Amino acid sequence: MTESASKDKSKQLDEGLERGMAALTEAKIEKAINRVLTGETGARLKAYVETCIHCGLCSEACHYFLSHDRDPRYSPVGKVKQTLWEMLKKRGRVSPEFIKQARLISSTQCNLCKRCAMYCPFGIDVAYLMLVVRRICHLLGVTPRYIQDTAHSHSVNMNQMWVKEDEWIDTLQWQEDEARGDLPNLRIPLEKEGAEIMYSVIGPEPKFQAQLIYQAAVIMNVAGLDWTMPATPGWDNSDMAMFTGDNELMGRLKRVHFETAMRLKVKKIVMGECGHAFRSVYDVGNRWLGWRMPPIPIVHAIDFYYDLLKTGRLKVAKKFEEPVTLHDPCNVVRGGGLADKARYVVNALCENFIEMHPNREHNICCCAGGGVINAGPPYKMVRIEGNRVKAEQLFAVKAKGATVLITPCHNCHSGLEDINHHYHIGFEIKFLGDILYEVIEKPAG
Repeated sequence: MTESASKDKSKQLDEGLERGMAALTEAKIEKAINRVLTGETGARLKAYVETCIHCGLCSEACHYFLSHDRDPRYSPVGKVKQTLWEMLKKRGRVSPEFIKQARLISSTQCNLCKRCAMYCPFGIDVAYLMLVVRRICHLLGVTPRYIQDTAHSHSVNMNQMWVKEDEWIDTLQWQEDEARGDLPNLRIPLEKEGAEIMYSVIGPEPKFQAQLIYQAAVIMNVAGLDWTMPATPGWDNSDMAMFTGDNELMGRLKRVHFETAMRLKVKKIVMGECGHAFRSVYDVGNRWLGWRMPPIPIVHAIDFYYDLLKTGRLKVAKKFEEPVTLHDPCNVVRGGGLADKARYVVNALCENFIEMHPNREHNICCCAGGGVINAGPPYKMVRIEGNRVKAEQLFAVKAKGATVLITPCHNCHSGLEDINHHYHIGFEIKFLGDILYEVIEKPAG
């Protein structure tokens, strides 16, 4: 697609933006901006604003900047200058059209991946600054419709995919029946009070990827774990409100999730392979609720698998033979420090692991996280063309012989599938759980 065609694609009407912008007045905009800047930000924003010297060293970290031939508008500091800086400089006196463009920049040209903070000599967190912009736009009612609908679905049903209570239970029972083909006595325990583990997933799993629940049930049962899943709302650990700027809804959703675990009196929450959900329950939603740390320990799937393999609760029957590479999800590696544990798991399961470069906390973002993929179809090519450098990275590791791309995160999985297909790279993309389920020793049926 040519650059002009791409720009035309990105200008498709988004009802969420158009209707929101049409209802704005300059007085309303000024009030919302100053509410956030004076009442919700404080010392952190002041320190970042007064420290930034506009040196541009953050630019080399950004996949949008690199993929657009180093156009300074796509650099992290460039995005801040086009949005928050103008709001500060003009003391909130900006136009409705400016707010629309600020929302587009902050929600479709930044994945909040925090890679730029590692390149900034002062460690300025541009992701936080973009979230401030999103917060202002949310209060003004200017949000891409697709992600707003997802957040509202979560608000109504306590899951983002409109899965009804009876459908949730039916799905678990269906997966239990399926998994008995592997283990005849397998159960997915529902509402088991006092269990060691509550296993939680994101909304798309029962809706589109129920086999992941099946695999998790087999892993839990083979390892002989004391676990449960809730039969009531509160099972969905995802959180698009965190990315729209609706902090109040984000907090309410996290409270329901934590309170479900507390009601069941479990010792810890183990969550599936999702990066943004991990971020929302251990670093953002909990803090909005006033908890420095979550009230119940949170364990990401990478950490969980590592422990099961390290302690011998799971044993590998035969290693996965195809050459694999590993994508490091931003929220669990750069944000959660699980790079080494992820590699321990991959090496324990796979015969031939080929590193992509750069890797670990320096890995290039998938360009789907931060709510960007959830902004919807009008912006699909914006993010795919905004991550040409990821395609180049994948081509390079493919040339070294890797045929399977492992990514332990749902958004990464979806975003990398789009890049894989658009650029014709040819990877098979898997979760860690896909391979773990395949290679572990299972008792005879």
